[in-house]
Amino acid sequence: MSSRCEHLLGMPALISGEVLAGIMRTVERVASSDAAVLILGESGVGKEVIARALHQHSSRNSKPWVDINVAAFPEHLVESELFGYDKGAFSGADSAKPGLFELADGETLFLDEVGELDPKMQVKLLSVLDGVPYYRLGGGSKIKVDVRIVASTNRCLEASISDGKFRGDLFHRLNHVRIEVPPLRERREEVIPLAEFFLHRHDPSLSLSKEAQEALQHYSWPGNLRELKNVVTGCAILTDGATIGVEELPAAIRGSARVAEQRRSYRLDALEQQTIDEVLSVTGGHHRKAAELLGISSRTLSRKLKAYATDYAPQHSVA
Repeated sequence: MSSRCEHLLGMPALISGEVLAGIMRTVERVASSDAAVLILGESGVGKEVIARALHQHSSRNSKPWVDINVAAFPEHLVESELFGYDKGAFSGADSAKPGLFELADGETLFLDEVGELDPKMQVKLLSVLDGVPYYRLGGGSKIKVDVRIVASTNRCLEASISDGKFRGDLFHRLNHVRIEVPPLRERREEVIPLAEFFLHRHDPSLSLSKEAQEALQHYSWPGNLRELKNVVTGCAILTDGATIGVEELPAAIRGSARVAEQRRSYRLDALEQQTIDEVLSVTGGHHRKAAELLGISSRTLSRKLKAYATDYAPQHSVA
């Protein structure tokens, strides 16, 4: 599995694993166009990394990166942030302020968590995306911009459309190209490279023990990359040694490792019992012959059968 580190508009990112490598190949193909891109995935999976890569690989990359997390602003402020306002537009507007669409003219605007937009803003956004000039708040002259839109959401927008919370026409306008980023639990081959990447960014001399790596690998990571980064960074700050052991990991991660070990043990026991049952079937239930075929002693076979509570009754004495 190959890995490479990239700096995406100043943000260091590790490209590791076949899933992410495939997404990056899509990014490179799409970046040269002006098509709107919708990035889907759970919170913390790395949607902003993909958006930054789209801008960096595009012909608009000579201009600054402009982004807004729609969910981070109250509804009444989103409009002024996106479209700006003129002096005197409202109480406290002592001077004019250009909106993010103006600042992103000729470049890329990243709308993070676009699924949180209220219906009124969805209408205005759709109009601007269709090329219709708009007014700043309190403005008297129309503004027209050339902006490439990249949007992301952790919501299922199709479900939001069915619920009447998101406009279908806006969805189709944003969804020229769709990129879905799977959760980290479906990209387990990336867990250890990413953990070491975050760890070495804090302190290159630190490492993870084999047991700690196994625990990290088996955890489900509901918070995705953001949670992994926070866990590794916290361990790096608190450790007294050069190697982070499993005992230094949070209890939930240690617990998941124990559960995984128990599951492996159960699976191995089930496979062993299945093999013994098959050999006993071949020998007609003869324990001594079965033990010879299995390469174990008759006493060991009897002990295992007792443990499995097997109902086989020997046809011959075990001598």
